[in-house]
Amino acid sequence: MTRAVPVLGRRSTLRDVADRAGVSTSTASLVFSGKGPVAEATAERVRAAAAELGFAGPDPLASSLRQGRVGTVAVLVEGPLRFAFRDPFALAVLDGLAEELDAADRTMLLVAQPVDDPERAVGQLATQAVDAAVFPLCGLSDNPVVDHLAARGVTLVGSGAPLDPRVVHVRTDEAAAMGLTTQHVLDLGHRRLAHVSMPLAPGGSTGWATARDVDEAAYPDARGRVDGFRRLAGAGAPVVQAADLTVGAGEAAGRLLLDVPPARRPTAVVCQADLLAAGVVRAASALGLRVPDDVSVTGFDGVELPWLDATLTTVLQPGVAKGRALGALVRRALDGEPVTDEAFPVSLRLGTTTAPPPG
Repeated sequence: MTRAVPVLGRRSTLRDVADRAGVSTSTASLVFSGKGPVAEATAERVRAAAAELGFAGPDPLASSLRQGRVGTVAVLVEGPLRFAFRDPFALAVLDGLAEELDAADRTMLLVAQPVDDPERAVGQLATQAVDAAVFPLCGLSDNPVVDHLAARGVTLVGSGAPLDPRVVHVRTDEAAAMGLTTQHVLDLGHRRLAHVSMPLAPGGSTGWATARDVDEAAYPDARGRVDGFRRLAGAGAPVVQAADLTVGAGEAAGRLLLDVPPARRPTAVVCQADLLAAGVVRAASALGLRVPDDVSVTGFDGVELPWLDATLTTVLQPGVAKGRALGALVRRALDGEPVTDEAFPVSLRLGTTTAPPPG
């Protein structure tokens, strides 16, 4: 049999294959999908026709578009992706999200959204077909991607941000969660408390945060945690904003708080993230202070830090479980189920970094 050569510039179609094999298009489709009973002789004829025409199979994108689904979920990460890959909590969330989406035969499209040019992500997504978009990490209150994707009818899921009624959330009560560690050190007898916050707005530097900085915070998660701390510690309790979510920024914040005369030094430092708390522990050690004998330190997230010579007292927020919850919400929404905001539970984990104040 002479092998037919496809016409240049034209891709053979399923109908071409069906015509050559002398069967209906639906029969040819069943051969490729394997979802229906087709006589083996007929199936062989279809496969032979496909080989002659150089037809590898139906276009999966065209098929998915006909079904109204492409099987891809965009995952928005604000800032360079390398920052997310250095944060153990972010990695855990992405791991859980990927696990849940993979179970639903969906793929993740990671999109880095520069904080100084968030509109760039709109341009990137304009050329991508996606079923849903997830904002899995601490993000800005407002995000231009929401308007673009909502206009396309894309399902939107977040973990507390952006603050938009078109986004459904797996939501942690940030203020109440921050209250767990704050109340713990108060119950131990501490009265000189200080707080280390995640960045309150893009482009900030490590330094003292004013009441205005908190009121105008662009990151709702950070603001909620400051509010939870001050609700118990008092409005006058000092807050230091870290430049970014790293151990180095936490150490710089710790030095600002602890490298002062003993009478002005806080006896407990309540931090918004475990990486920041680890930095405060390092700062204390560098200044000759003992944790927890001279100063207690608490974190948030409950990530594993095997290189830290202590176990942080922290708010346990399992990242993998949160990622799975986000993925499950996406799955239900795409399956047509009604979805609303869901609460994500957290708890207090006691470690070795807190004790009653000196004396």
